[in-house]
Amino acid sequence: MPNERRRKIAQNSLLLKSFSQDIQDMILSMSSWREYDRGETLFLQGETAHAIHIVTGGWVKLYRIAPNGGEAVVNVFAKGESFGEAVAFRGHAYPVSAEAVTTCEVMRIPSVALVEAMRKDPEIAVSVLASTFTHLHSLVSQLEQLKAHTGPQRVAEFLLGLCEQEEGSCVVTLPYDKFLIAGRLGMKPESLSRSFAKLKTVGVHINRNNAAIEDIERLRDFSETDPVEAWHKAQ
Repeated sequence: MPNERRRKIAQNSLLLKSFSQDIQDMILSMSSWREYDRGETLFLQGETAHAIHIVTGGWVKLYRIAPNGGEAVVNVFAKGESFGEAVAFRGHAYPVSAEAVTTCEVMRIPSVALVEAMRKDPEIAVSVLASTFTHLHSLVSQLEQLKAHTGPQRVAEFLLGLCEQEEGSCVVTLPYDKFLIAGRLGMKPESLSRSFAKLKTVGVHINRNNAAIEDIERLRDFSETDPVEAWHKAQ
């Protein structure tokens, strides 16, 4: 059984938070937890999916290997986020691989546990659909960023997503290495470095793994500016 901290994280996840206490308890009793070291594989592309995963600590990346051997980062998940719902229910092959970006711990929910929960309460299917829709919305947002935003704007949005407040100044810690951040944002590492440098003009200063933001609202305005205007602002 999970300890109290893990239990609360799982219960408050998008996937499980709308479930009744009885259903949550049943799913938790059928689930398992595991800790992973940085760089350790959770599953590989092509393996048959039999479970849904919830991150309860650290970061996990999903990625694909391109025909040229390069790695394409599909998404990165943090504490309280789930992945693998759609393929697990149908027993399909994973379309991506999963790897621990940092030391992390992950809850593994057997797909049969959620199927059993749905038999007890069909409304649970709505929550599963909501979770799957959230993943789709995230992918659409990433596509929009790649198509409509400049490199510095994508980095600005990434930093804003790490802020725990809506205004004022703050310092955020970059959650994983810059090579992975670049992959997550569809950039080369050298392009990420240039984007960080350009963001100095809007009050962002990078010091190793920390980003000091002078004015969150100013950075948000920059991220939402027309790309041509944003490009000129970052010169």
